[in-house]
Amino acid sequence: MPDQQFASDNYAGICPEAMAAMVAANAGHAPAYGADSWTQAAADGFRRLFETTCEVFFVFNGTAANSLALASLCQSYHSVVCADSAHIETDECGAPEFFSNGSKLLTVASPDGKLTPESLRAMAGKRSDIHFPKPKAATITQATETGRVYRPDEIARLSETCRALGLHLHMDGARFANACASLDASPAALTWKAGVDVLCFGGTKNGMAIGEAVVFFDTALAEDFDYRCKQAGQLASKMRYLSAPWVGMLEDDAWLRHARHANACARRLTAAIADVPGAALAAPVEANGVFLNLSAATQERLRARGWHFYGFIGGASRFMFAWDSKPERVDALARDIRACALSAAA
Repeated sequence: MPDQQFASDNYAGICPEAMAAMVAANAGHAPAYGADSWTQAAADGFRRLFETTCEVFFVFNGTAANSLALASLCQSYHSVVCADSAHIETDECGAPEFFSNGSKLLTVASPDGKLTPESLRAMAGKRSDIHFPKPKAATITQATETGRVYRPDEIARLSETCRALGLHLHMDGARFANACASLDASPAALTWKAGVDVLCFGGTKNGMAIGEAVVFFDTALAEDFDYRCKQAGQLASKMRYLSAPWVGMLEDDAWLRHARHANACARRLTAAIADVPGAALAAPVEANGVFLNLSAATQERLRARGWHFYGFIGGASRFMFAWDSKPERVDALARDIRACALSAAA
């Protein structure tokens, strides 16, 4: 088996809880297109987890989840305010605009990847004439592309600003589990209790093979969302294979346990290299990612030793940790970062 790499938490396999539920769902026949007991159980599990009534839909990936959710909030002549580093802006190949038939993304410069009430208000109020796409939604990423997390009070202030401006608030939660683990906050506290209208809850980066959940807390916004999923090729005929893994993930808080482990591995690396000159943190470590400012020579030496990692926002080197990251492999990475940094500085 190849050694573990930390370029992305997408590298990890399927966690045992998700796999076991998928195998259990594979026994016998079940109604198609989401009319099965597994899909109902998963949706009910989310309602218990979030302590509220909500509408839940299961799609194949995060691109579809975010794009279809935003399309449900906007008409083609509307716009969505987001940070300039937001995943929907930098890594979705125009999918939000495509699925909304043209809703424009309005980006706000943000060194830490976060929206603030001030930046949101400034962008949404920039123009109000009919020649400019009318702001209708704001989206935040939890955790952000730079690994920061939004705290409940930060989300609440953004929500208050959205309400004052007549905007809906969407959360891209590809690493929502890691944010909950980092803050030791309940899913409810980080979403609807703070004013989030719709959440895209990431399963893939949390230990599933495929699948994201789109959770509407404002259930009126979910009208006809099932039709959007069908039209976009996101209505799985054998839906139980998308929904059943969630049943396994939600049981006994496996989703949270795996996120805590991934976060702990990020902190483990950070602690191990804290005194290494030439390996400074480019961002605080608040979830399962570590962003390091490494010289080009250090990066070259690390890659020569077989390590995979991405050059990321601002030129930092990104290391992501997953549900199955091995502590001993994290330690090996730390030793090589130390050796390569010292060698490059010599």
